[in-house]
Amino acid sequence: FSRQMVLSQEPTTRFYSDSVFIKLLVQCLKVPHSFYYTFDSVNTISKLYAPDSSFRIFTWQLQMDESYYRQYGAIQINMPDGSLKLFPLTDVSEFTPVPTDTVRTPKNWIGAIYYKIIPVVFGDKKYYTLFGLDDNDFASTKKWIEVLSFDDKDTPIFGGKFFEYKEDAMKPLQPAYRFCIEFKKDANARLVYDQERKMIVFDHLISESSEPAKKYTLIPYGTFEGFKWTNGKWLHVPNLFPQDK
Repeated sequence: FSRQMVLSQEPTTRFYSDSVFIKLLVQCLKVPHSFYYTFDSVNTISKLYAPDSSFRIFTWQLQMDESYYRQYGAIQINMPDGSLKLFPLTDVSEFTPVPTDTVRTPKNWIGAIYYKIIPVVFGDKKYYTLFGLDDNDFASTKKWIEVLSFDDKDTPIFGGKFFEYKEDAMKPLQPAYRFCIEFKKDANARLVYDQERKMIVFDHLISESSEPAKKYTLIPYGTFEGFKWTNGKWLHVPNLFPQDK
């Protein structure tokens, strides 16, 4: 079912497989101490453990039609008694004109397939920086940086005022509660964590038609920008490598 919901050419097969997959996944997770079962053979979804093993997050996407994708997911908390504490993630991107404008909960999540978790700390509070991919539509792709935290009831909180940068046409308007780069489909813009520099690194984008407002025209320029975690913020580094040697 996990393969069919992602790879099938037939929409009805994808939708049916997704529905069955969700039911089966929840059924499996109800088994005591399921947190430690890695689902290695389920290879069409993302399964990321937090580095401190406090939770793990499942994410995947469903192609609704030729021009629209929807993401699905769930966060499983590592419970000492082995019981299931699960937060389903509901993607509301299609109903959200400005997806960077507010802190969110699992019930109004901005969907992405997460491919990396970076733990950071400020004071006595832990934060988890998530790197995500959204195939978006037929013209453009999005990559996200989302800061995840938990309240005193272990409820996930997505976003916050963690990003400081000067506004330009390539970046979300401030205040940005999550960060996104959107670019031409298949342009393969990079958004990664550089372990050696302890920094987020991403491609500087330019419009191939000199129309930066049209995100589907943006492509990598060949230089890099970044963010460095400083005093509880991801601070922008505009020209990363020249001054970071």
